[in-house]
Amino acid sequence: MANSQYGYVKSFETPDRLLPNTWIVIRLDGRGFHKFTARHGFEKPNDKRALDLMNACAEAVVTDLPDVIFAYGVSDEYSFVLKRECELFERRESKLVTTIVSHFTAHYIYLWPQYFPSTTLTMPLPTFDGRAVLYPSTENLRDYLSWRQVDAHINNLYNTTFWMLILRGGRTEKEAERELQGTVSGDKNEILFSQFGINYNNEPEIFKKGSCIYREYETSPPTVDAVEPSNDVPEPLPKSAATKKAILARKSAIAPKAAPKELSKSQLARQRKREMKAKVVVRYVDIIKDEFWEQRTWILGN
Repeated sequence: MANSQYGYVKSFETPDRLLPNTWIVIRLDGRGFHKFTARHGFEKPNDKRALDLMNACAEAVVTDLPDVIFAYGVSDEYSFVLKRECELFERRESKLVTTIVSHFTAHYIYLWPQYFPSTTLTMPLPTFDGRAVLYPSTENLRDYLSWRQVDAHINNLYNTTFWMLILRGGRTEKEAERELQGTVSGDKNEILFSQFGINYNNEPEIFKKGSCIYREYETSPPTVDAVEPSNDVPEPLPKSAATKKAILARKSAIAPKAAPKELSKSQLARQRKREMKAKVVVRYVDIIKDEFWEQRTWILGN
């Protein structure tokens, strides 16, 4: 940028670089979607077309931005997880949030006719807001994703029961709300089964669990600079030395983990090529238990 007498205005910009070595989650939500869904005739309690549209938009974001390693969506919200070592836009919060939100919104409007061919978008057009949240540990990140999936189940069970009472039970919205006041999950399951013959466990997984988007590999991607195992058998340590080593091992286990080792340009290039070739998939699975993550170590691994 050329220097001029007006260049001083740049000094008013506020630096917004996010903390290094932390997981970045960009969460977006639909603005005014209660009125938007009513205006465009969304099916209750869930509209599969709308969820598929949200997933298609999120899939486009994950595909086009390799730094996004995982996305979780339910209803009109989506959470995008960026890798811990992400340096996209130098980790500037405003750039990351606006890029993902605008990318998602543009695809939502562009793909609308594909999922709602008989419904024309009307003003005001659908928009989304976004925020960035940092999580210092993998445990924190997984707890966040577990929280969103638990919330999805609770909300869907309530909404399914609520709308069945209205659509098939003849209640008004206020009557259904009063009937469900103070009920627990078992009560709602009983209402669905006894009054409407619905076994909630048989409801589609996309409604109960939400949608997960990530890159799938046939096998786990190779680790960088893997160390060849040694065939040498170490000599037994003296008792004092073994004790000292055990103490150091315990201390290192509870000590904060160091920042991940920076990769060279060639390593980053190879990693990016693998990511671009990987297949981006949409799945409706349990991400609270360890099994999902243990089978896909590359998602949260370095």
